[in-house]
Amino acid sequence: MADLRQDVPEVPKAPKAPETPGTPGATKVPEGRYGRTPSTRNTARGGSGGSTDTDRGLKITGGVLGVLMLALIAWLGSSYIAGQEVSGEMIKFKVVSDSAVEVHLEVRKDAGTAGVCTLRTQAESGNEVGRKNAAIPAAKSRVDTVITVRTTARATSAELVGCEKK
Repeated sequence: MADLRQDVPEVPKAPKAPETPGTPGATKVPEGRYGRTPSTRNTARGGSGGSTDTDRGLKITGGVLGVLMLALIAWLGSSYIAGQEVSGEMIKFKVVSDSAVEVHLEVRKDAGTAGVCTLRTQAESGNEVGRKNAAIPAAKSRVDTVITVRTTARATSAELVGCEKK
Protein backbone atom coordinates (compact mmCIF):
# COMPACT_ATOMS: atom_id res chain seq x y z
CA MET A 1 0.00 0.00 0.00
CA ALA A 2 1.35 3.40 -0.95
CA ASP A 3 1.95 6.16 1.57
CA LEU A 4 -0.60 8.94 0.86
CA ARG A 5 1.15 11.57 3.00
CA GLN A 6 3.85 12.16 0.46
CA ASP A 7 1.76 14.63 -1.57
CA VAL A 8 0.43 16.77 1.35
CA PRO A 9 2.52 19.90 1.99
CA GLU A 10 3.39 20.63 5.59
CA VAL A 11 1.43 23.54 7.15
CA PRO A 12 3.74 26.13 8.70
CA LYS A 13 3.22 26.71 12.42
CA ALA A 14 2.20 30.16 13.68
CA PRO A 15 4.98 32.14 15.32
CA LYS A 16 4.91 32.10 19.10
CA ALA A 17 3.79 35.33 20.77
CA PRO A 18 6.20 36.89 23.22
CA GLU A 19 5.53 35.89 26.81
CA THR A 20 4.52 38.37 29.50
CA PRO A 21 7.16 38.45 32.22
CA GLY A 22 6.24 36.30 35.21
CA THR A 23 3.48 34.35 33.45
CA PRO A 24 4.86 31.46 31.44
CA GLY A 25 2.82 30.62 28.36
CA ALA A 26 0.69 33.80 28.53
CA THR A 27 0.50 36.00 25.47
CA LYS A 28 1.12 39.71 25.58
CA VAL A 29 -1.84 41.86 24.58
CA PRO A 30 -1.45 45.13 22.67
CA GLU A 31 -0.65 48.08 24.95
CA GLY A 32 -3.75 50.04 26.05
CA ARG A 33 -6.21 47.75 24.31
CA TYR A 34 -8.16 46.73 27.44
CA GLY A 35 -7.82 49.90 29.47
CA ARG A 36 -5.21 50.73 32.02
CA THR A 37 -4.04 48.24 34.59
CA PRO A 38 -4.47 49.12 38.28
CA SER A 39 -0.77 49.88 38.55
CA THR A 40 -0.89 52.40 35.69
CA ARG A 41 -4.24 54.10 36.43
CA ASN A 42 -2.95 56.70 38.86
CA THR A 43 0.47 57.13 37.23
CA ALA A 44 -1.26 58.77 34.26
CA ARG A 45 -2.58 61.42 36.68
CA GLY A 46 0.66 61.86 38.52
CA GLY A 47 -0.17 59.48 41.35
CA SER A 48 1.95 56.78 42.89
CA GLY A 49 0.41 54.01 40.81
CA GLY A 50 -1.90 52.42 43.42
CA SER A 51 -5.66 52.87 43.03
CA THR A 52 -6.76 51.19 46.23
CA ASP A 53 -7.24 54.53 48.02
CA THR A 54 -9.51 55.82 45.27
CA ASP A 55 -11.44 52.56 45.08
CA ARG A 56 -11.88 52.49 48.86
CA GLY A 57 -13.10 56.10 48.86
CA LEU A 58 -15.63 55.35 46.13
CA LYS A 59 -16.89 52.27 47.96
CA ILE A 60 -17.32 54.20 51.21
CA THR A 61 -19.10 57.07 49.42
CA GLY A 62 -21.40 54.63 47.60
CA GLY A 63 -22.20 52.79 50.84
CA VAL A 64 -23.01 56.01 52.71
CA LEU A 65 -25.21 57.26 49.87
CA GLY A 66 -27.01 53.88 49.71
CA VAL A 67 -27.73 53.91 53.45
CA LEU A 68 -28.97 57.52 53.26
CA MET A 69 -31.28 56.62 50.35
CA LEU A 70 -32.75 53.66 52.26
CA ALA A 71 -33.26 55.85 55.34
CA LEU A 72 -35.05 58.47 53.22
CA ILE A 73 -37.35 55.86 51.68
CA ALA A 74 -38.15 54.39 55.11
CA TRP A 75 -38.86 57.84 56.56
CA LEU A 76 -41.13 58.86 53.67
CA GLY A 77 -43.02 55.55 53.83
CA SER A 78 -43.58 55.69 57.58
CA SER A 79 -44.66 59.34 57.49
CA TYR A 80 -47.14 58.51 54.70
CA ILE A 81 -48.64 55.62 56.65
CA ALA A 82 -48.66 57.54 59.94
CA GLY A 83 -50.10 60.58 58.17
CA GLN A 84 -53.33 58.77 57.34
CA GLU A 85 -55.49 59.78 60.27
CA VAL A 86 -58.49 57.76 59.09
CA SER A 87 -58.09 54.40 57.33
CA GLY A 88 -60.82 52.02 56.32
CA GLU A 89 -61.25 48.49 55.04
CA MET A 90 -64.24 46.99 53.27
CA ILE A 91 -64.88 43.61 54.88
CA LYS A 92 -67.67 42.47 52.55
CA PHE A 93 -70.66 43.67 50.58
CA LYS A 94 -74.10 42.24 49.87
CA VAL A 95 -76.45 43.16 47.01
CA VAL A 96 -79.83 43.34 48.77
CA SER A 97 -81.95 44.53 45.80
CA ASP A 98 -81.78 46.11 42.37
CA SER A 99 -81.50 49.50 44.07
CA ALA A 100 -79.35 48.91 47.20
CA VAL A 101 -76.07 47.38 48.39
CA GLU A 102 -75.01 46.86 52.01
CA VAL A 103 -71.32 47.39 52.68
CA HIS A 104 -69.63 46.13 55.87
CA LEU A 105 -66.92 48.67 56.68
CA GLU A 106 -64.23 48.74 59.37
CA VAL A 107 -62.59 52.12 60.07
CA ARG A 108 -59.54 52.81 62.27
CA LYS A 109 -58.70 56.31 63.47
CA ASP A 110 -57.77 58.31 66.54
CA ALA A 111 -60.51 58.49 69.17
CA GLY A 112 -62.22 61.87 68.91
CA THR A 113 -61.49 62.21 65.16
CA ALA A 114 -64.49 62.24 62.81
CA GLY A 115 -64.10 60.94 59.29
CA VAL A 116 -65.77 60.41 55.94
CA CYS A 117 -65.45 57.28 53.82
CA THR A 118 -66.43 57.23 50.14
CA LEU A 119 -68.05 54.05 48.80
CA ARG A 120 -68.76 53.25 45.16
CA THR A 121 -70.84 50.53 43.49
CA GLN A 122 -70.63 49.33 39.89
CA ALA A 123 -72.87 47.40 37.54
CA GLU A 124 -71.70 44.38 35.55
CA SER A 125 -70.86 46.70 32.61
CA GLY A 126 -68.40 48.59 34.84
CA ASN A 127 -70.52 51.73 35.03
CA GLU A 128 -70.85 53.41 38.39
CA VAL A 129 -74.40 52.96 39.69
CA GLY A 130 -74.01 54.29 43.22
CA ARG A 131 -71.76 56.46 45.39
CA LYS A 132 -72.01 57.48 49.01
CA ASN A 133 -69.92 59.56 51.41
CA ALA A 134 -70.52 57.89 54.77
CA ALA A 135 -69.88 59.91 57.93
CA ILE A 136 -67.84 58.09 60.59
CA PRO A 137 -68.51 59.26 64.17
CA ALA A 138 -65.69 60.57 66.34
CA ALA A 139 -66.54 58.51 69.43
CA LYS A 140 -64.33 55.39 69.11
CA SER A 141 -60.95 54.60 67.55
CA ARG A 142 -62.32 51.54 65.73
CA VAL A 143 -65.73 51.67 64.07
CA ASP A 144 -67.35 48.56 62.60
CA THR A 145 -70.48 49.48 60.65
CA VAL A 146 -72.78 48.42 57.80
CA ILE A 147 -73.66 51.18 55.32
CA THR A 148 -76.44 51.00 52.72
CA VAL A 149 -75.60 52.50 49.33
CA ARG A 150 -78.55 53.34 47.05
CA THR A 151 -78.02 52.41 43.39
CA THR A 152 -79.61 53.43 40.07
CA ALA A 153 -79.35 49.85 38.69
CA ARG A 154 -78.39 46.41 40.00
CA ALA A 155 -74.82 46.51 41.30
CA THR A 156 -72.38 43.62 41.02
CA SER A 157 -69.48 45.10 42.97
CA ALA A 158 -68.69 47.62 45.68
CA GLU A 159 -65.44 49.32 46.59
CA LEU A 160 -64.06 51.62 49.24
CA VAL A 161 -62.63 54.60 47.38
CA GLY A 162 -61.00 56.07 50.48
CA CYS A 163 -61.38 57.58 53.93
CA GLU A 164 -60.27 60.97 55.22
CA LYS A 165 -60.49 63.21 58.26
CA LYS A 166 -63.64 65.30 58.38
